[in-house]
Amino acid sequence: MKIGNGLLKNFIRLSDGESVPASALKSFRDLQRLCDDGILSTIVHGSRRSYKCANRGMFLDFLASEYNIHNLEAIQEMLTSNEANRAKQVELTGDSKFVKQRVMKGFLVNSYEPIDATLNDTPFIINPPDGTYVFVYDYEAFTIPSDVLIIGIENSENFRRISQQKWLFDEMYPNRQILFVSRYPQNESRDLVRWLQSIGNEYVHFGDLDLAGIRIFITEFYRYLGERSSFLIPPDYEERIKNGSRERYDVQLTTAKNMIINDPRLRALAACIHKYHRGYDQEGYIRTRQQF
Repeated sequence: MKIGNGLLKNFIRLSDGESVPASALKSFRDLQRLCDDGILSTIVHGSRRSYKCANRGMFLDFLASEYNIHNLEAIQEMLTSNEANRAKQVELTGDSKFVKQRVMKGFLVNSYEPIDATLNDTPFIINPPDGTYVFVYDYEAFTIPSDVLIIGIENSENFRRISQQKWLFDEMYPNRQILFVSRYPQNESRDLVRWLQSIGNEYVHFGDLDLAGIRIFITEFYRYLGERSSFLIPPDYEERIKNGSRERYDVQLTTAKNMIINDPRLRALAACIHKYHRGYDQEGYIRTRQQF
């Protein structure tokens, strides 16, 4: 599916903080996903529904990673120009045909200590320097020791700065080797989940302490992995949520109020979120040097 000029105009309106009617976004098949993640918020006026950007940074990151859109205004200008050429399309979108999304399979992994791994029967060590990751393309032939704990990171900033959250992982999972996997960029083939299904390792999902975070875990991971997966609930979760964002809760409540929580381990967390009417960003667990 290609993105037309009309949809691009509405992306620009969303990034500028405007509300966009649901009818104008009906061809955008990732709409519900962005609402579930708290990136877009739903506004209801009687029988009419519209959408507004709740997190501009994450919205732009999503367009860049999933649609290869890095400059909305320049792309719109290109599409409205009669002189748009293939070279310009490649410059702006990375694709001379402006295809909707990339088809690169695989996922990113990270670690702050060496992890033994095997890819296509060849042993190697995962130990990327700070600021770099390992991209696993042939994930079907990628294996790690069965006792390695896999922690999925929901947000890119937390994935980039895992060493600044080591204090939390050491506290909750002492003496465990941990391989970190990134939820984004995530394509529609669900490569990460397929790989997790093919191995027996324990999976822990580290996401935002809010309704969207719970929904992501339940719909994208727990439904496929069952009890082998769990949601990371830090010991101080109630104090964090109590001082979290009320706006985040209000935005997410529309799409999550009827959510069925079929993992009983999450009910105390959900009750706490509803008690304080707040949600908490997982980025709050990133410690600066001054905090150590």
